[in-house]
Amino acid sequence: MNKVVALGGGHGLAATLSALRAITSEITAIVTVADNGGSSGRLRQEFGIFPPGDLRMALAALCGDDEWGRTWAEIMQHRFVSTGALDGHAMGNLLLASLWSEDEDPVTGLDRVGSLLKVVGRVLPMAAVPLDIEATFITSTGRIVVKGQTEVATAKGRIESLRIIPEAPAARMEALTAIRVADWITMGPGSWFSSVMPHLLVPMQLDALSRSKAKKILILNLDAHTNTVGEEFAGSTPEEHLELFASYAPEVSIDYFLVDKSVVRNHSALAQIAGTLGGQVVAVDIRKAPGSIHHDVTQLSLHLSHIMRQSLVG
Repeated sequence: MNKVVALGGGHGLAATLSALRAITSEITAIVTVADNGGSSGRLRQEFGIFPPGDLRMALAALCGDDEWGRTWAEIMQHRFVSTGALDGHAMGNLLLASLWSEDEDPVTGLDRVGSLLKVVGRVLPMAAVPLDIEATFITSTGRIVVKGQTEVATAKGRIESLRIIPEAPAARMEALTAIRVADWITMGPGSWFSSVMPHLLVPMQLDALSRSKAKKILILNLDAHTNTVGEEFAGSTPEEHLELFASYAPEVSIDYFLVDKSVVRNHSALAQIAGTLGGQVVAVDIRKAPGSIHHDVTQLSLHLSHIMRQSLVG
């Protein structure tokens, strides 16, 4: 059975994990830990812990496919609505915070919750410490520096540089081992600057990715070319996203670039850039519905499975 490592964060990673669990039970999710907004940001600031939200979503996506697992997935995702201090907090965030605030090792706490939820696979943090993301953008009014995952994810302009704080954080050895023994590694989809690219800014993880013999799949976002309000890097194209990836990880080769057909405006240009990264474009229908900004999990699973089978045959 294929050992798959999935890198990312937020709803994009959750969709990939939901798709992968239909293919294999040997899944390791490596999750961005830089969230500074909402429930996660509040808990992080109050207790000095990892922001739990993206990790919670990954755990919920990997819950066992039985009544127990589905029930716990709903419980983990339940969000309180009130006029008090609990307003906006997700139950799973509070569960993880309760373990970590008792000085429990973050990975041990994640494993304990994973055992409770009967998750398929394992969920790990991207780094050994919580991170902040900072980026410099060029806008119509000049150069601006934006700090914070939420702020970077919603900034507008052309990105000039991206960094994490602290610089060169240690990675978890569990994550590095998973990358080393993986048969397949997926990255994305998700907020490109705040969920996907940060994985290339942890030196130990970047080195592990460059050394890994695993086949790699980069799942591109939907509607990267539009100017939807609130969309990260409005006006960017899939080609620009790949160019940015290559600039930060020139030694990491990608075998397949999975993209929805509707996003591709210039297939030859995209294929050319993909070729410089060592791979090929797989343009298929993976949008949930016309106009939707979400990937269809069933279609994503189908095409990921097809890529893995075809590679094995080849």
